[in-house]
Amino acid sequence: MAYSNKARGFFANELTGIREAGTFKEERFIESPQAANIKVEFPAGSPPKEVLNFCANNYLGLSSHPEVVTAAHDGLKERGYGMSSVRFICGTQDIHRELEEKLTKFLGTEDTILFPSCMDANAGVFDVVLGKEDAMIADRLVHASIVDGMRLCKAQLFNYKHSNMEHLEEKLKESQDCRFRLVITDGVFSMDGDVAKLDEICNLAEKYDAMVLVDDSHATGFMGKTGRGTHEHCGVLGRIDIITTTMGKALGGASGGCVSGRKEIVDLCRQRARPYLFSNTVPPVIVAAASKVLDIISKTTDRRDKLEANTVFFREKMTAAGFDIKEGVHPIVPIMLYNAKLAQDMARDLYNEGIYVIGFSFPVVPKGQARIRVQISAGHEQAHIERAIAAFTKIGEKYKILGKKKNEIIDMYGL
Repeated sequence: MAYSNKARGFFANELTGIREAGTFKEERFIESPQAANIKVEFPAGSPPKEVLNFCANNYLGLSSHPEVVTAAHDGLKERGYGMSSVRFICGTQDIHRELEEKLTKFLGTEDTILFPSCMDANAGVFDVVLGKEDAMIADRLVHASIVDGMRLCKAQLFNYKHSNMEHLEEKLKESQDCRFRLVITDGVFSMDGDVAKLDEICNLAEKYDAMVLVDDSHATGFMGKTGRGTHEHCGVLGRIDIITTTMGKALGGASGGCVSGRKEIVDLCRQRARPYLFSNTVPPVIVAAASKVLDIISKTTDRRDKLEANTVFFREKMTAAGFDIKEGVHPIVPIMLYNAKLAQDMARDLYNEGIYVIGFSFPVVPKGQARIRVQISAGHEQAHIERAIAAFTKIGEKYKILGKKKNEIIDMYGL
């Protein structure tokens, strides 16, 4: 047969190597709606266990909000299950444009176009905007979906050291002979939770006549005074040319993404972006639910404010307990452990304590930067957070890492 024993053995050995390195990703089966409290079957076949979820992108706690669920039901009844087509053929409903208009108003841009996901938005936008005579200048830690999108584009690629504005300026000078240049960054970097220096990036882009693209997936809905994202948080509303973001995190947690920004760029995406032209339309049920989410967060910042308070509380208490965490203001809180097996072992022990978190290691993060990435939600009550801190402290004491910094932890456990 075509799938030979040689091929089977090769792939089996690859999987064995991943397991031996302690980086094999085991899926947990959730038997309840996404929320702060979830019921999880892990390992597979075991009785489900009630745990507190501290590793979801459910930043505003809206994934199972009653009003959002009701809106989804209404969308299903009124507009059907799916469109069975792409947008420009027969896949556009009135509610798709209504959601695009709401996103445009919320984000403070000129226009918006929906995509099946933010990964599709990132896969489609670069090749529309740039050609071989242009340049992409990207932060070295941009999301994998941006990397994939840039690979599909014929423009010249430059990158700058993470959040290093001096290096960015060097690359802007180096690429001055190009027709158009696009500075590319995440708004919030998903593994570290640090915020891009958008004010400085915009200043440099304007100085050197370059455009700016921000993937704001980990900020839309809650960063900034009214939750519009990192462009509001950094005081650069109206200065970002292209924003890509998702409805799969704070904005309901299902799926769907968009490109929002300058009207001409959005219009060109409608004509040329391949994931838009050749992928089925975002389903009506998701459009209806995401639209309701925007209504909720546009009326009040209560959930955004609660998330901020929860984040401050968790960061302060975990630091006081002696954990090595990356500083910041974002609800992504990396608990640095540096050793892949240690990260996996601690995540397993925390699960046994009723706290659901995941250990991250190479290739998701650089080698020697293994961690547990905690994600705080407005769905968490203070009692939930206190319970998590107590469990982390207990397990931290077990592995003798409290009060230890990077070199000390590496001395104990290696890289």
